[in-house]
Amino acid sequence: MTIPDLAKADPCVDCLEDVQNRCDSRHIDINKVGVKEIRYPITLAVKGGGRQHTTANINMYVNLPHHFKGTHMSRFLEVLSEHHREISVERIGEILAHMQTRLEAEAAHIEMTFDYFIMKKAPVSEAESLMDYQVTFRAGREGAVLDFITEVAVPVTSLCPCSKAISQYGAHNQRSLVTVRVRGTEKIWIEDLIRVVEEEASCELFGVLKRPDEKWVTEHAYENPRFVEDTVRDVAARLLDDERITWFQVEAENFESIHNHNAYAMIEQSKV
Repeated sequence: MTIPDLAKADPCVDCLEDVQNRCDSRHIDINKVGVKEIRYPITLAVKGGGRQHTTANINMYVNLPHHFKGTHMSRFLEVLSEHHREISVERIGEILAHMQTRLEAEAAHIEMTFDYFIMKKAPVSEAESLMDYQVTFRAGREGAVLDFITEVAVPVTSLCPCSKAISQYGAHNQRSLVTVRVRGTEKIWIEDLIRVVEEEASCELFGVLKRPDEKWVTEHAYENPRFVEDTVRDVAARLLDDERITWFQVEAENFESIHNHNAYAMIEQSKV
C-alpha cells in the first residue's frame, strides 16, 4: 500500500480515541503538567516608550484533576500559535485564560525567561554599549485570580569590606549576581529593578569601558565596599519603600576571587 493509500485509509479524527480523556483509577491530582523549553519570540514594552523584541524560553502548565489520565500537550502550542502576533506581558493574563479554557483546567501557569537589553553609557567617556540582563516572568491564573512575579538577574561588581579594612593596599573584588523577584499592585518596570540593584552594588557593569572609565569604576567600587549581606539589605530597604511592591525576594551571590566557593545571602518579605 502506498503512502497516499494509507492516508486515505486513516479514520477521521472524530473516530480516533481520546486517550488523555480516559478515566484514571489512582485518584491523584497533578498540580502542574505541560510543556517546557519552548523557544518563542516575544515583545516587551520599554520604559520611556517603544518596544523590544527578544526570544524567550517558555514553560506552560495546567493542573490536571485526578479523574483524567492525561492532558493534551499539543494544545499548549496551539494557544501560543493563536497569540503569535504579540506574546507580551500585557497579554499574559489573556493567554492564561485561554489555556484554562482550551485545556479545561482550573489553573494555568506560564514562565518566560529571556534576555533584556539596555543601552548604557560609560561613566566618563560616555561610550555607548548594550548590556544584557536575564529576566523571567512567572504568572499563574487560578479561577479568575492572576498572580504575577517579575524576576531580574543583575550582574554587578562587589568589593570586600574586610579585605579593604585589613589590607595595606588594594582589596579583592569579584563579579556578583543579584536576583530580585517582586509582586506588585501595578506594573513594575524591568529598568527600575535593575537601577535599584546597580545603585546599591559596589559598582555596576558596562559593556564598553575606556581607560578613564576603568579608573572610575575601580575607584568607585573601592569607595563602596559591600558584603553579600550589605547588598541584600540595601536592595531590600529600597523595595520596602516602594509602595507598588507587595512581596519580594532578593538574592546575592558573589563569585569569590580568592576562594573556591561563593558567598550567598537572601531576604524574602511580604508587605501584606
